[in-house]
Amino acid sequence: MLLELAQWLARDIRAFSVFNYITLRAVLAAMTALLIGLVFGPLVIRKLTQMKIGQAVRSDGPQTHLSKSGTPTMGGALILIGIGASTLLWADLENRFVWVVMLVTLGYGGVGWVDDYRKVVRRDPKGMSAKEKFFWQSLIGIVASVYLAFAVSASTENPAFSLFLKWLNSGLSMDLPARAELIVPFFKNIAYPMGAFGFIALSFCVIVGTSNAVNLTDGADGLAIMPSVLVGSALGIFAYVAGNSVFARYLIMPYIPGAGELTVICGAIAGAGLAFLWYNAYPAQVFMGDVGALALGGALGTIAVIVRQEIVLFIMGGVFVVETLSVMLQVSYFKYTRRRYGEGRRIFRMAPLHHHFEVGGVKESQVVVRFWIVTMILVLVGLSTLKLR
Repeated sequence: MLLELAQWLARDIRAFSVFNYITLRAVLAAMTALLIGLVFGPLVIRKLTQMKIGQAVRSDGPQTHLSKSGTPTMGGALILIGIGASTLLWADLENRFVWVVMLVTLGYGGVGWVDDYRKVVRRDPKGMSAKEKFFWQSLIGIVASVYLAFAVSASTENPAFSLFLKWLNSGLSMDLPARAELIVPFFKNIAYPMGAFGFIALSFCVIVGTSNAVNLTDGADGLAIMPSVLVGSALGIFAYVAGNSVFARYLIMPYIPGAGELTVICGAIAGAGLAFLWYNAYPAQVFMGDVGALALGGALGTIAVIVRQEIVLFIMGGVFVVETLSVMLQVSYFKYTRRRYGEGRRIFRMAPLHHHFEVGGVKESQVVVRFWIVTMILVLVGLSTLKLR
């Protein structure tokens, strides 16, 4: 909105042309989201407390978490407000990638909202069933993946819808352009063509997988939000490079016209995340809930797909990956040993992994900060792929 106003004013006052720079608008989006979160945070927390939307803490979890029972949850709504408002104010609303990221973010936030609402307000401990939640996640993920397969591949000569029609007319056998290939980091000329079905399948796994991974990580004060801010900020750099033909060519990355505008959304994610961390840092005054965790994960996954950095996301989001794997291994091994020996056995003291360390005697705040440090290192490794090829 403000971009259009600035462009209109720039016709008579050249100084307003500065708002055409993506980097400036990304900074302004971050500052706007941060300000919104800091100003409205106390109001949201107070409202959630009045509505008695308090977190129910699992009795079999770390004993140190029992004192958190009743802390307001569903605070992820504050993150969505910050991201949404900042994006509407500072992003180019004619950009197709801006809308697909926002729709995925709000869609996953909606799924998380319903799940949290049932658990906390209706006092249904199960919330949405696993099948129901996965169905809605999958529906949003598959629609976004199909669209992105052709939106990423589109050009001036071949718009997304035109490319989609050509694919249908080819009997679903038409190859996608090179920019839609799977890029292997650290190697200059290694990329794997996937075809439309391969692109859709990979995108689906990245979007849905990242959403659930962030959700599983959200189990300690500040644990999920800071890695989300760090990874989101790094993806903003990749988006800026991918959307700039000169930088993309120099750094041997695929040029994705329009991807640079996602830098603004990444700035909004960073600002909203830092504002939320102000109230979520140990001891937390509010919890994110599924409404925030699912939305943030969906946003990060979608942006990574657009800028063609799925593997780099896997590296930078290593904490999310390890947390998810710890749950998968724990559940699989427990079921296997129960079937084999008659009693379930565990690999970790408790899953996800951060609970394993807490039960082992490491303070929650220490676990969180150390996971932050690991994420910082992994993000730097991911950023190094821009040049190290």
